[in-house]
Amino acid sequence: MQEFLRKIRWPDYVIVAVLITFFGYIWLSIEGTLNYKWRWELIPSYIVGWHSGREEYFANLLLQGLAATVRISIYSGILALILGTILGIARCSANLTIRMLARTYLEFLRNVPPVVVVFIFFFFLSQQLIDALNLERWARGIARQENNQIWTFFFGEMRRFPSLVSGVIVLALFESAFVGEIVRAGIQSIPKGQREAARSIGMSRMQELRYVVLPQAMKKVVPPLANQFISLIKDSSILSLISVQELTYKTVELVASSRMIFEAWITTAAFYFVVCFGLSRIFARLEKRSEKR
Repeated sequence: MQEFLRKIRWPDYVIVAVLITFFGYIWLSIEGTLNYKWRWELIPSYIVGWHSGREEYFANLLLQGLAATVRISIYSGILALILGTILGIARCSANLTIRMLARTYLEFLRNVPPVVVVFIFFFFLSQQLIDALNLERWARGIARQENNQIWTFFFGEMRRFPSLVSGVIVLALFESAFVGEIVRAGIQSIPKGQREAARSIGMSRMQELRYVVLPQAMKKVVPPLANQFISLIKDSSILSLISVQELTYKTVELVASSRMIFEAWITTAAFYFVVCFGLSRIFARLEKRSEKR
């Protein structure tokens, strides 16, 4: 603590004072101009509620939304990593057609607004796949079963399973474009001399990629992939536009039913901040440990 205080200089105090003044002005504006009545005491009950009939606590709107956001982020992150790795390898392919197809996909997604991409993928790909696989009927069957705790733990309320799948597919397809560019940069950062050495000992192109290029490339791309995963968590809020019941969607429901506009959105922002900031600190420590090794 003493070392931290020693590092603080007068510009730091000025910045803190400006921030306090700014947020104080916002607070007074809300109190005076808008005549807003704060109801922070109700927010905890929308995070964890109490069921008087069963006499037990249950996850309420905000906690349900946070759990859905975490699930969607994990599943879409895994799928985006798989698709992005394939796209990154395709971008470095010797075949011109494969290279151009991968580049077209990546350039389209990186230069079109995310909202437009989400609607395109949802209506033309995700929803069509769900209808083709008849997932809604299957999910209803699972929901009727008594012992479905495992399914509920991994996928939430099974009646919402098709919505979860839609969100995962849409978000993974969108994020895979950015993961693909990260993987491509990692592959191209490997010196050509190592590839030539692999070919000189009789390795095929696939063996060279598998045993020489990818192991080194993946180590280099881990930090940017970690940052991309944090961005993916924040981007998941876009899925509320297609009625995927993640944290942002649940917050909209809460605001509509309770009119606690500022309390609900500030709490939601705090949830996103805690998750994203916590992950950034964890990834930073893991990166430092890997560098020491």
